[in-house]
Amino acid sequence: MARKIREDFASSQEEPEPTLCALCDRIIPVGDEDAHHLVPKSKGGKQTVLLHRVCHDQIHAVFTNSQLAKTFSTIQALLESSDIQKFVAWVKSKPAGFCGSAKESQQGRGRR
Repeated sequence: MARKIREDFASSQEEPEPTLCALCDRIIPVGDEDAHHLVPKSKGGKQTVLLHRVCHDQIHAVFTNSQLAKTFSTIQALLESSDIQKFVAWVKSKPAGFCGSAKESQQGRGRR
């Protein structure tokens, strides 16, 4: 009976499936996930995707909420931006727990 209890306890303690960042496809460590509204809440958005904090910060460093709502309201649209492509190529070489800071695009916010 004790063995059955141990087995039941062990199976209930299994680690959850790792969450992948919707932007960079790396595993997000527990506690490092951020919910990104594909359309900003201030523009009426409700749907979210999970991202690393650094990936989420980079999106908001590059785009205004208006740009996100009008042009970059999907992961695919974000990944078509050259600024985000450069960032993703760079961040993919970092470990999953990397927590560097986002940098604003050198091109300026209005030019995409």
